[in-house]
Amino acid sequence: MSNLVGTPAPNARPAPWGLSRRSFLSVGMLAPLGISLADLLRAEAAAGVGSSRKAVVNIHLDGGPPHMDMIDLKPQAPTEIRGEFRPIATHLSGLEVGELLPKLATIADRFTFIRSLTDSAGAHDAFQTQSGFRAADLQAIGGRPALGCVVAKLEGKQTDTAPPFVDLIQGRGLVRNSARPGFLGPTYQPFRPDISHLFARKLEAGMEGELARRGANHAVSYELNAALNRGRLDDRLRLLSGLDGLRRRLETDDMMQAMDGFNRQAVGILTSGRFAEAMDLSREDPRAAARYDLQLSAGDVGTSDSPSAVRKLLLARRLIEAGVRCVSLSLSDYDTHRGNFSRLKFLLPTLDHALHAFTTDLAERGMLDDVTIVVWGEFGRTPKINSGGGRDHWPAAGMCLLAGGGLRHGQVLGATDRYGAAVTSRPVRYLDVVATLYRSIGIDPAHATVTDPSGRPQHVAGDGQVIGEVV
Repeated sequence: MSNLVGTPAPNARPAPWGLSRRSFLSVGMLAPLGISLADLLRAEAAAGVGSSRKAVVNIHLDGGPPHMDMIDLKPQAPTEIRGEFRPIATHLSGLEVGELLPKLATIADRFTFIRSLTDSAGAHDAFQTQSGFRAADLQAIGGRPALGCVVAKLEGKQTDTAPPFVDLIQGRGLVRNSARPGFLGPTYQPFRPDISHLFARKLEAGMEGELARRGANHAVSYELNAALNRGRLDDRLRLLSGLDGLRRRLETDDMMQAMDGFNRQAVGILTSGRFAEAMDLSREDPRAAARYDLQLSAGDVGTSDSPSAVRKLLLARRLIEAGVRCVSLSLSDYDTHRGNFSRLKFLLPTLDHALHAFTTDLAERGMLDDVTIVVWGEFGRTPKINSGGGRDHWPAAGMCLLAGGGLRHGQVLGATDRYGAAVTSRPVRYLDVVATLYRSIGIDPAHATVTDPSGRPQHVAGDGQVIGEVV
């Protein structure tokens, strides 16, 4: 069981009374690496920014989406490049998308279609879509933090009744820990509830082994232990506060001085019940939930999500309504080295329905201008179809979709050559997209910094430039 307490600083002296802080509170499963919920929620209050309703939903197309089968078709290219799917017209003049995206075509004016995503690290995980950076950047001091972790650092408050950043990614994101806090430390890692009982996905053999090595406690509980009621919790928290007061008189440690507030924030989230209710899809109005239902004969989906994965977007909407600022999730598995076209006949209708349901739902609820949606993967896929009828990894060119957030949409940015192999105009980097996401959530990427362990300020999006066409 996890303790609702923080971890003392490495150089802190043992408590003189011989009692461990970890013996007082119990609220759920162990967090990764033994980090408690209070640790996960520790954040510095932002100056006058924390009341913003702006949010980001980061949708990772796990494995690398094939841009030339989705939004950058090449019907005049040779057969071994253009593939099986024909282009269809959209509501956005001059834009065609693949025939398996008919619902997206009807709301194309609500999206920005980036056909020139470049500067991929070629890594098979979600880290670059989470942070904009390559994993090696600042690795010597812990690495760069994900966007949601930065939001937790800059805008999280002790009075929050929901964690700032919730990571729902399964597969590569969960197993390979893509949404990580980097040099900010485990205090600012995302809240990662276990959703495997809601959305089953068969992992590749290597991922299954990696997940097994992490143990059963790789996710945190979002509900109180049934053995604890609010009264008992308050009694224990008062006792903990008193012991901490004695300890603070014996040592001067900034972490200890703030710990009571962090623990109270964790208690507030757990006892308010708001977050746990948001995670409970059975509480959703059945008529509203039906929008996210997809009737699709899946067959053998292998390592892909089932059609029920559309409801991950419903869960994201409910979390945002509960106060979460950043939600990341995945739709899997676009790693189509074999059977690209047969697999896309399942994958793309699922994505098509999910984006239409989510975007129209947010619009009808008056939330779309406050929620920025980004849809992308770790790279594109090869223009040339391989001998197994698949497409392989292609970091040179990829795709990205943006919607909502009060941005200017209904446009296409960038282009690739006649084979979809190389970016020929308006290259957009991962860092540029992330800089735009920061701006949409209310953080100025040109000036906002976080301090690394050496005391140096680091710009949250590095040299990323806000995409001027959408602001």
